[in-house]
Amino acid sequence: MIQSLLIANRGEIACRIIRTARRLGIRTVAVYSDADANALHVREADEAVHIGPSPTRESYLVGEKILAAAQATGAQAIHPGYGFLSENAEFAQSVIDAGLVWVGPNPSSITAMGLKDAAKKLMADAGVPVTPGYMGENQEPAFLAERAGEIGYPVLIKAVAGGGGKGMRLVEAAPDFIDALASCQREATASFGNAHVLIEKYIQRPRHIEVQVFGDTHGNIVHLFERDCSLQRRHQKVIEEAPAPGMDEATRADLCAAAVKAAAAVDYVGAGTIEFIADGSEGLRADRIWFMEMNTRLQVEHPVTEEITGVDLVEWQLRVASGEPLPKKQEDLSITGWAMEARLYAEDPAKGFLPSIGRLELFELGDAGRDGARIDTGVYQGAEISPFYDPMIAKVIARGDDRNGARELLRDLMADSVVWPVKTNASFLVNALEHPDFVAGNVDTGLIGRDGEEMAAVPTPSAEGLSWAAMDLVPDYKPLGFRLNAPPRRTAWFALDGDPVEVELGAAGDPHPQPSVRYSTQGQTWDLTLWRKEGEAAGGASSGAILSPMPGRVIAVEVAAGDAVVKGQKLLTLEAMKMEHSLTAPFDGVVAELNTSAGAQVQVDALLVRIEAADEA
Repeated sequence: MIQSLLIANRGEIACRIIRTARRLGIRTVAVYSDADANALHVREADEAVHIGPSPTRESYLVGEKILAAAQATGAQAIHPGYGFLSENAEFAQSVIDAGLVWVGPNPSSITAMGLKDAAKKLMADAGVPVTPGYMGENQEPAFLAERAGEIGYPVLIKAVAGGGGKGMRLVEAAPDFIDALASCQREATASFGNAHVLIEKYIQRPRHIEVQVFGDTHGNIVHLFERDCSLQRRHQKVIEEAPAPGMDEATRADLCAAAVKAAAAVDYVGAGTIEFIADGSEGLRADRIWFMEMNTRLQVEHPVTEEITGVDLVEWQLRVASGEPLPKKQEDLSITGWAMEARLYAEDPAKGFLPSIGRLELFELGDAGRDGARIDTGVYQGAEISPFYDPMIAKVIARGDDRNGARELLRDLMADSVVWPVKTNASFLVNALEHPDFVAGNVDTGLIGRDGEEMAAVPTPSAEGLSWAAMDLVPDYKPLGFRLNAPPRRTAWFALDGDPVEVELGAAGDPHPQPSVRYSTQGQTWDLTLWRKEGEAAGGASSGAILSPMPGRVIAVEVAAGDAVVKGQKLLTLEAMKMEHSLTAPFDGVVAELNTSAGAQVQVDALLVRIEAADEA
């Protein structure tokens, strides 16, 4: 067994790996950037090495620094986690060449499955069904547009080196293709250093179903059944579950056999996931499920597989990397119960899911001690959420005897979460878990696209809850009237996240005056203070001032000073937390000020553009 392990990652997955390594008696080494100096994974590891500035391209993506840290600390092996360098064949080979153990698949397998076009051809040759599309070398925009027309809209543009929903665009009509292609290629270049794309037919009622596979160095390959990851927003998974709703045993057998065949085609070793797209319009059928891609690493959603199989997949990774055979054979693996995982992001659904950064003054994720509850996180109360990394701050996992039991537990955990002042998608997740189609298991990848506004609706604070919270803010109050045979009624004005609200005060308990209190319900947290009317905030869309919603980099400017614009017109594109965000004109007018350019780094609330209404210009 490996004795010392460097984890070439950060956050939740680094903490997850450390947990298993500690149980196995393996010494762990963490690496960290400037922004992560006080991160949880740094605190939990036996040793930690600083590897550079906060941007990933100067720290976590620099293979030479990772190798140097391993050699300096005497680490025997390197575990890449997911993301970053986990599917970089060149880095994997450099680890092996340095005489270290690579906790992952062979570099040749990463290469074979790393480019989506080559992987699809390989799978087709191996007899695994693939979706129709174009996977050629010609990347001329006009040529790709022509191929898209032949495939038939809607189509999906996908970066061949992509993953995690990045470098992917849905195009529903021919006039939108060229702009979508350019945006996709920009994001692919920024995220993966490769602008090459493929085009696929877009399935109208698609379900995203994947199979966990595992191979060892002794020629054994098994599957650990399927996961359903169909609930997605902009191609990023939101809630995952295992097993898949509506999966019958015959379809499961065919699907999992195809996944094992795919892994065998590249002599796969270690943990991997074969992703399939299914046409769910007539239920799950083996003849309507096609290979989509393979992820040659551990997946974010691996805990749901662990919860239904009783297997620690990280332990399996470490044992296989140490040369041991798989701990179990296929006939020893079975499904018990149901599991669901929700990805808790530092983002604000009420503001278009813009990332939220800052210090976690409060960070409480439901009752993590409940039977069946599991919290995987890389942050803690008091930690800083920075703009440099992915906004996922925790994975909340629930296990139940059946699907509804897992769903109800996960809903309760999200509803009881309290996070402040950083905004999260917790209330959005509660709404998603209670959506009638999700409750019924009738989920496809377009559900959030259709009903996302309903799911993003902010819950309404209850009168009773506000009353109890407000009691702590009133140092001395007098009854404002009374009702016959009823307690005196007391009301006062408060500010709920800055908006005035009149609250009836309860009669129980003595008040404890303080500047503010937090009020939470259904995963949403507000700041409650005594009402002090202020003047209107400067700037904002109503004034025509377009402020940066977060720190980031301007990657495209679509207008110039003096240009006439219409409401909704794109003004510029901002990149932050590895995602692109478009800023648009709030009304018809003229660009009176333009204070930025492509490539500029901007801070939160920086004035980027000012629009004057047409009648003012």
